[in-house]
Amino acid sequence: MRIRPRRWLLCVLALMIADAAHAQGTAPDTMAARVQGCSTCHGKSGEGTPDQYFPRIAGKPAGYLFNQLRNFRDGQRSYPPMNYLLAYLHDDYLDEMAGFFAAQRIPFHAPEPGKLPPAQLQAGEQLVTRGDPARGIPPCEACHGPQLTGIEPGIPGLIGLHSRYISAQLEAWRAGTRRANAPDCMRDIAVRLTEAQITQVAAWLASRPAPAVPVPAAKGSWKTPLVCGSQPQ
Repeated sequence: MRIRPRRWLLCVLALMIADAAHAQGTAPDTMAARVQGCSTCHGKSGEGTPDQYFPRIAGKPAGYLFNQLRNFRDGQRSYPPMNYLLAYLHDDYLDEMAGFFAAQRIPFHAPEPGKLPPAQLQAGEQLVTRGDPARGIPPCEACHGPQLTGIEPGIPGLIGLHSRYISAQLEAWRAGTRRANAPDCMRDIAVRLTEAQITQVAAWLASRPAPAVPVPAAKGSWKTPLVCGSQPQ
């Protein structure tokens, strides 16, 4: 994914200003104030930005957000601005950040208009709802839930993300530049997807509106078909 240097610098500057204000006692020492730097890329409350580079993080499971923050800090996920910003933050602080964004309940952006012909969008829907048994690919719904809002504590929702972001993450899983604790089930799935399937899945997911109650399912709501290191059974 292409890095936006200007936005990265704004993010760093916002964090520096916030930290200086806290140190001088001129700003309230709350998590909402401390994560102001995150809003430059992810929106004021983590709702994501209208462009296609920065994902919605509001309302995602706290365990998932904590895992991603720690992975960026420790280099399991590679995106230099995030790696830099989180390099010296300890687990307790990351846990507080994750909890703050997980608790946000704010409206979703409008779905992305379908960018593929109907037949290809239908193929994407097929993969999301039924998978591709011939290639050993389970449906996305089997792990991310029938509403695609994720499962507590470690499986994220897929609704409200841009197609280019989804495609980029699947490509990163395939290439091994994004990793998770073993067994890394997303890596196992991503390497079985073709380029066309990645495009189809991403386009269909991005075109879906948020459900009436867009919150992650409770822990233990159902057993996923794969054992994943990020979601203990």
